[in-house]
Amino acid sequence: MKVPHPIQYQGSKRKLAPVILQYFPKKVARLVEPFAGTGAVSVACAAGGVAEKYWLNDYNKPLSELLRLIIDQPDELSDLYDTLWNQQHQDTLSHYYAVREQFNKTEKAHLFLYLLARCVKGSVRYNSEGKFNQSPDKRRKGTKPATMRKNIFGVSSLLKNRAVVSCQHYTEMLAEITEQDLVYMDPPYQGVCKERDSRYYAGIDYTEFIDFLGQLNRKGTPYIISYDGKCGEKTYGKHLPDDLGLKRIELQAGRSSQATLLGKKDITYESLYLSESLVQRNNIQTRKQRVVSATAGYTELML
Repeated sequence: MKVPHPIQYQGSKRKLAPVILQYFPKKVARLVEPFAGTGAVSVACAAGGVAEKYWLNDYNKPLSELLRLIIDQPDELSDLYDTLWNQQHQDTLSHYYAVREQFNKTEKAHLFLYLLARCVKGSVRYNSEGKFNQSPDKRRKGTKPATMRKNIFGVSSLLKNRAVVSCQHYTEMLAEITEQDLVYMDPPYQGVCKERDSRYYAGIDYTEFIDFLGQLNRKGTPYIISYDGKCGEKTYGKHLPDDLGLKRIELQAGRSSQATLLGKKDITYESLYLSESLVQRNNIQTRKQRVVSATAGYTELML
């Protein structure tokens, strides 16, 4: 089936999800996403019938609330989006900036959905005060209401009554995560480098994150992490430490949104880390190998 995706969001794993799912167990009791973002992996997982339950968490409160509305109140959210989209036609730019100002005051999720649908390439940006400050894409007016409604209801049909959405610091989730869960993590790279990355609402502390992974190891909880990467000669983040016992796979993710914006042809590669417990359960080969994915033509390198 075609996987619905109502939210445009730079860094979303929507296109890579079919490859990532190849490393999932055939059946999962519950998929946990501490850094859910747009929930692209959970949606793809639900479309494939892999997991029975889902726990989507994101520290970005408007984003987590938007996920909740998509899943639990699709009709209401679709109506609110329809109204906002149709109000823009007299002066689309002034309307966008007015909605952005209102969102930064109220953080209402339906306003965020409209901004994500209209901003440049779904490229989210925040200022030093954590306020959304991305500009509108002047070439388009955003997803049409009928298409948005179809995608919202598509996600709701996959996850309603099967998913819990929360907004908390990822370390607070540890007590409720068990060895029966599969944890997928796509944390921001911020905290690895010294400069703040304006793409992320909040970053993570590298040492704290490594400790979190160590605790998952001690629980025996299988997990997968999308973490560091590279684009052209520029690298993002640093490899996770060897003593965690992780298996790193390099995925070719195609041209980045930023490269496209700048008219460049740099290819982005992203690292996928598999926990030792997951490798053992899935009997994943540990020798070096190069394979070509059956979906989307992605090339993967087991390292």
